[in-house]
Amino acid sequence: MRLTIKIGSNVLTRMDGSLDVTRMSSLVDQIASLRKMGHEVILVSSGAVASGRGELKHIQGDLDSVDQRQLFSAVGQCKLINRYFEFFREYGISVGQVLTTKENFSDTEHYKNQKNCIRVMLENEVIPIVNENDTVSLTELMFTDNDELSGLMAEMTKSDMLIILSDIDGIFTGNPKDPNSRLISIVKPGKDLSEYIQTSSSKVGRGGMKSKSGVASKVASHGISVVIANGKREDILIKIMTDRDNTPCTEFLC
Repeated sequence: MRLTIKIGSNVLTRMDGSLDVTRMSSLVDQIASLRKMGHEVILVSSGAVASGRGELKHIQGDLDSVDQRQLFSAVGQCKLINRYFEFFREYGISVGQVLTTKENFSDTEHYKNQKNCIRVMLENEVIPIVNENDTVSLTELMFTDNDELSGLMAEMTKSDMLIILSDIDGIFTGNPKDPNSRLISIVKPGKDLSEYIQTSSSKVGRGGMKSKSGVASKVASHGISVVIANGKREDILIKIMTDRDNTPCTEFLC
């Protein structure tokens, strides 16, 4: 199968905003295992801004929000991709960085060039690691979040499945912290989940479960199954692909 896997900021960062290298290494181990099973992987990874913020802790409110985002993403993206490069190299797997903007999915020529780049990488067994180019993506040029980017990437590459990793198991009937809330395991086409979705975004990322649900429904309507799961669970990617019925997650059927 061709899999687009999106890893959210809350999965890759610790409480202090620094990069969770142990978690990152574990996810790389799992992706390497998926490759051995014969799956192709396109990785959409958040974490650049959070990583840069953790690296530049000495900067305390001296910059406006736009300047901060540009600075943190520029520094953090280097740190992020270098970690991926080193971890995957231990398995003899090559990776390549793809920084993109929303404009690249609307302009025909840019879209074709981007699609061809991903195609060439996959044909040569290179894992594309995709992220928004936060140094230039501002205001109307920004994706809503990397959930939106992962959905567009899954559609562009004709992936068989989109896996969105967050820091909770999926969509619940209430607050996930409420013991009376129930995890919704299967979402059939056309199912309205609005009554269950909280509108708040995550602490370090721009996305929330409303965004993930909207992207998942749209992508599933295009014939690509979508799974939302907890990226902090042990071997979550392997379990999704080998034992999904017994793995806490929310799957959107296409």
